[in-house]
Amino acid sequence: MLAVLVIFSSWLGVAVQVVHRQSPLPIPGASEHAFPSANVASSAPHNLIPCFVDDIFAALHEAAGNDGDLADSSLSLFGVCRASDNSSRLLLSRLAEALRRNRRAGLEVLHPAAVLVSEQDDERAAIAVTFDLPRSPLLKLNPVLLFTFESPLTGGDLDVALTGQTLQPHTQSVCITQGTQHILLTGKPSEDSDEQKWTISIEAKSPNMRQNLKDVLIGGKSGSNIPITPLLLFSGETGPETRPAQGSSQTFFLCELRRFLDNVLPQDHTKLPLLPMDSLQSLPPLALGLSSSETMLAGIITSSAPTIFSFTSWGSKSPVQHGRLALSPALLEELGQRLEQSEMQILEFISEANVDPRATERLGRLKGLSAFQRKETAAGESQYCAFLLLKALQTVAHAYNMQRKLRPTRAGLNSPSGSNKCGLRSLTVSFEKLLLGPRTANINNCQGSCAFPLINGNNHAVLLNSHIESGNANERAPCCVPVAYDHLEVIDWNEENSFLSIKPDMIVKECGCR
Repeated sequence: MLAVLVIFSSWLGVAVQVVHRQSPLPIPGASEHAFPSANVASSAPHNLIPCFVDDIFAALHEAAGNDGDLADSSLSLFGVCRASDNSSRLLLSRLAEALRRNRRAGLEVLHPAAVLVSEQDDERAAIAVTFDLPRSPLLKLNPVLLFTFESPLTGGDLDVALTGQTLQPHTQSVCITQGTQHILLTGKPSEDSDEQKWTISIEAKSPNMRQNLKDVLIGGKSGSNIPITPLLLFSGETGPETRPAQGSSQTFFLCELRRFLDNVLPQDHTKLPLLPMDSLQSLPPLALGLSSSETMLAGIITSSAPTIFSFTSWGSKSPVQHGRLALSPALLEELGQRLEQSEMQILEFISEANVDPRATERLGRLKGLSAFQRKETAAGESQYCAFLLLKALQTVAHAYNMQRKLRPTRAGLNSPSGSNKCGLRSLTVSFEKLLLGPRTANINNCQGSCAFPLINGNNHAVLLNSHIESGNANERAPCCVPVAYDHLEVIDWNEENSFLSIKPDMIVKECGCR
């Protein structure tokens, strides 16, 4: 079980502030939960994963529509009971409204020193979650407790009661249903700012559902790992003095870019083995910044190769340094034109495919965050963000164009005559490196027979095939293999800079008999 403290300094919000007073947030899934009765487990600190907190607040931001009404899907997502739970509904509505109005202004983050999970040895079979909180004046603010799961739950319905002296009222109800990923509770402010220990008891209202709850929270007796993160959000009518934002708008841009890619790219829901990226051959990395050469940037802008956005280092410090580019007016004009063309192409793909409707809204926000004047001469973050957005849109376009290219092959394989001639096939892989997005890559493969007439055969393959058909069966027959590749571009960040590296011969784009 994992934890982070998130502080709303007021319902209306002030400035964004990230306070790192304790060890960073553990990565979901890093701790194992195998609990015989009365056993306990605590989380060990690890590096903050990309966009973890930002994704949670994006979910809160999107819980209500532009008219302020909460959709049924939002109620399910946040475990709000539909029957008579007006307080939880109001709480969710107020959080969504505050975030939509202030775009995360007022968000402050603290990390607990430790989180402890235990089974209570009593007839209720409750699960206890204990937080060790650091000393902080923020603890005097009005708290909201949020439990978040790594992914939406897929089990049956659960009516759950949560009890704790720090909750107000002390016992509150939530309704876990299909698709629930977050649970909201109201708390009360502390009388002082000293180090504290908060304990929340979680139990199923029905005795018949106690094992189901245990399966959800700690994996039951199987020892499986069920990632769940408790967050404490503090919100009050007054808060600390407004301070300049430390959270980078560029960090928000990157997190929004990742969510856009998750929404719009074709999804492969197959569980894939994680493959090492570091073992791949790579050209020397190129720094992206004010010193980048015009020729290099022009080549990257005009390249249609797909891009993966990656982090090699992500810790408690602000994860993204403010990237800046200084493009010439001519290259700025080229960047702007290609962005417009790519956007039109992506909107066409979105209208044709079954894409999450939030993708269009996110694309609009990304455009706003990366807007620049084409004739500007001063270097800026907007140029850098526009460059990243173009590479993301080119990645999406490459994915959908490849889908279209593979469609006739799939149709041929599924036809009654079922031609199995040498041709391009889809092959999706997932990388073990910590990636911002996309999390997978379609590198394709070549499969099929090389019987006469040969598909894209060269002279050697033609003569080899003729030789074998003349009765020399001991020779190796022509094989269906890749004959042309696209490269893969990787934009990588560390705590100092961003770099672009090229992985050559990565994505098969053409097959032949050899």
